[in-house]
Amino acid sequence: MYEKLAELLKNNRPAALATVVAGEPLGAKLLVSTKGVVAGSIDSRLDEQIAADALVLLAEEQSRVQQYHLGSATLDAFIETFPPPQRLIIIGGVHVAIPLHHIAKLLGYHVTVVDARGILATPERFPLADSIMVEWPDDALAALHLDSGTSVVVLTHDPKFDYPALLAAIRSPARYVGAIGSKNTNSKRMEALREMGATDEQLSRIFAPVGLNLGARSPSEIALAVMAEIVAQRYSRNGGHLER
Repeated sequence: MYEKLAELLKNNRPAALATVVAGEPLGAKLLVSTKGVVAGSIDSRLDEQIAADALVLLAEEQSRVQQYHLGSATLDAFIETFPPPQRLIIIGGVHVAIPLHHIAKLLGYHVTVVDARGILATPERFPLADSIMVEWPDDALAALHLDSGTSVVVLTHDPKFDYPALLAAIRSPARYVGAIGSKNTNSKRMEALREMGATDEQLSRIFAPVGLNLGARSPSEIALAVMAEIVAQRYSRNGGHLER
């Protein structure tokens, strides 16, 4: 059981492990991934329901004890979730990308910087990056296997990079897709992506202009606004004031 869980986590695949902590069969386990039951069984009459509950908790990045009923008997199962690691993929090694990668690493994100221009995508500019890819963005995104723990920020300001990258990102399960640029730039971008086959539903996933409205001006302030929006989306918040 634990070897299979370790294999899932090694391959960056989200998983959940349900264990009976009260009732019978005490200690029974059920291992679930996004593709369904991987191993184990608690009770054949409950496994499907427990797996469904585990996937909901996995999406919410929460762990909790759930109670189940079998006739007059009850059992409590602790569902422990192992969500995918949070990843930030930065498209474009521009000035804003430098403080953005610093802030993301401070928050525990695995950071990848992608730019086909080798002069910009260097370890000297991005010393904290986990990975630097000198490739065309759409090729890089295809190789990176975007998942629900991934955020993609497009900063290149160049349609030949922006459009293919955004199209690949909005067609993936990525949690967040943001793009820098003015409202006018974004309007032109949306029309171009629509002509490239993007649906309105896919286009609605793009956060543009990118970042929360903090009045940001400097590259570091813009990076802060972008990262704040990514965190807000992760926890389904609108980024407004806390209740007083």
